[in-house]
Amino acid sequence: MYKILIDSCGELTKEMKENPHFANIALTLDVDGEQIVDDETFDQASFLKKVAASEHGPKSACPSPNAYMEAMEGAERVYIVTLSSKLSGSYNSACLAKDLYLDERPNCRVHVFDSKSASIGETLIGLQIEACEEQGMEFDEIVKTVKDYISQQHTFFVLETLETLRKTGRLSNIKAILASTLNIKPVMGSTDEGEICQLGQARGMSKALDKMVSSMLEVTKNCSDKILAISHCNCEERAYLLKAKLEKAADFKKIFIVDTAGVSSMYANDGGIIMVI
Repeated sequence: MYKILIDSCGELTKEMKENPHFANIALTLDVDGEQIVDDETFDQASFLKKVAASEHGPKSACPSPNAYMEAMEGAERVYIVTLSSKLSGSYNSACLAKDLYLDERPNCRVHVFDSKSASIGETLIGLQIEACEEQGMEFDEIVKTVKDYISQQHTFFVLETLETLRKTGRLSNIKAILASTLNIKPVMGSTDEGEICQLGQARGMSKALDKMVSSMLEVTKNCSDKILAISHCNCEERAYLLKAKLEKAADFKKIFIVDTAGVSSMYANDGGIIMVI
């Protein structure tokens, strides 16, 4: 039996939630000292209100090694997918859990993947692992195949507001105020190492989505062979607008849309949208 564990920054689709091979491992969010577990009890609307009302930025705490170990129980082959090690300690916690688990079960196989992404980037990696398992590939071959997949993956996102970045000290007050006043939307992405970078900017959300699509097409070949995923934070209509722009720009094997869970909602904030291919 195999298991695919994805930390809760990675959203599970409805089908994945119903599949016993998949499990989410919850991170914990903190808003002004209030602890919010990023599991099935997470209330996005309530969380966004708390974040908007807070003078301080929200924080997150990674899962404990024990949380990972409990989810591994009963599996001979375990694949763990975490958000970028540049953004969280989740990867290191999972690696410690792997070592502790294998000390007691030396015949099992466990691999921890640093997604170098977040949100639906992790989701797509999990689906890639499942596809390899269902094809009957050997463990080591799956690890190599998925590592290659990660190296070719690209993450993009657009923020409606820069307030959370300002509150956490990652952006100056002046820059945030100017962007808000001029309706400037930054188009962001991830580096090969899994850090956040700015790819460009546009005035207004529609133009920012256009910029995100064009940025994706610049680095993506053979779209018809690829699955593209979109996650949104409280902006479903915007997600479908992006989907329509993508379908007009190129043919894809599949495009699916999910709502952001807790950690992704913290990063994207109200109105933010993420795209990964």
